[in-house]
Amino acid sequence: MDHFVYREGRLFAEEVPVAGIAAQVGTPFYVYSAATLARHYRLFDEALAWGPHLVCFAVKAASNLALLKLLGEMGAGMDVVSGGEYRRARAAGVPGERIVFSGVGKTREEMRLALEGGVRQLNVESEPEMRALSQVAVALGVTAPISVRVNPDVDAKTHAKIATGKAENKFGVPIARAREVYAEAARLPGLEVVGIDVHIGSQLTELAPFEAAYTKVAELTETLRGDGHDIRRLDLGGGLGIPYARSNEVPPLPADYGALIRRTVGHLGCEIEIEPGRLIAGNAGLLVSAVIYAKEGEGRDFLILDAAMNDLIRPAMYDAWHDIVPVTEAPAEAARAPVDVVGPVCETGDTFARGRPLPPLDEGDLVAFRSAGAYGAVMAGEYNTRPLIPEVLVSGDHVAVIRARPTFDEMLARDTIPEWL
Repeated sequence: MDHFVYREGRLFAEEVPVAGIAAQVGTPFYVYSAATLARHYRLFDEALAWGPHLVCFAVKAASNLALLKLLGEMGAGMDVVSGGEYRRARAAGVPGERIVFSGVGKTREEMRLALEGGVRQLNVESEPEMRALSQVAVALGVTAPISVRVNPDVDAKTHAKIATGKAENKFGVPIARAREVYAEAARLPGLEVVGIDVHIGSQLTELAPFEAAYTKVAELTETLRGDGHDIRRLDLGGGLGIPYARSNEVPPLPADYGALIRRTVGHLGCEIEIEPGRLIAGNAGLLVSAVIYAKEGEGRDFLILDAAMNDLIRPAMYDAWHDIVPVTEAPAEAARAPVDVVGPVCETGDTFARGRPLPPLDEGDLVAFRSAGAYGAVMAGEYNTRPLIPEVLVSGDHVAVIRARPTFDEMLARDTIPEWL
């Protein structure tokens, strides 16, 4: 569900016409609905209300400070995977005790940052990382709370580039070696084992892979407790998918996901942590773009937009589908014809959709990419010296630019020409 609806033929973001935002900030731009973000966070929070828990928003999905502050003030924790994301979470007002630091390649500098600034736990992904963290903690004279990320060798049935829980993936330690890794963690100075971490992938559209992974985690919890470890938290990761509308597939609801967690690990008495990102932010955002040209080609027609792959890279990187809708609603009887929707970047990969049936659109018309709130702006870049596009937050009838489009002068000023050139 989202709060982007047509009213009298015009697309609105909550109470604000999308075309009005375009007139204010120019295209392309991202717009987020505060009501959608809040609703989706609450769905997860309510799904785990049966026991102690913390819903940690995956900052990598959408890292704008305003979005993090909105969620943080509702009580959300944050799952961060870099020193930069840690700094963002703290700058948004989220206390360290609600920040979980994940990531396969934490540096010693990032470890120090988290331990000095406050952190709920660090999810350790390898023995070398664990030993480095021990050294950093001892040097600082503190104790680092840790969970070890275990790789359960479960096929998440998702895109290969976002699957993280199979044996060949780079993440975590093999579950078969978990006991020896935890034994070493208990021996190392400066570390305190608090839990187990698992995350098997992103955009999962069925519950069976979660059940397989969490069943293994439950068995491991009992085994590690038998070895004398105080396992009191289970970080079960994120990954619950959203409907991108290409098929009739309907991902499970957060309530069903919460019931599965209770069924598989609820009897252990652990505090539950989850790290949703896409399901909270995905449908809370649109990418809005204007048509530059409608071009007739040899055997196919093209709609050339002012948004490009550098603004939304998911279609180029993952062959991802996003619904594309006109900001001014087409009449029901309007004929739809297949077009390739592309951007102006000099890459054939700068293609959002091929043969997409759309109503007639012409120069200056606005279109919106639905479900663009996650892994959209955060993955954007400045390829072809194209400025990062604005981000806008709407709440009711309030509108605010939460990241401005940089000027070309600002972009050029970041470069330095040495004196000897």
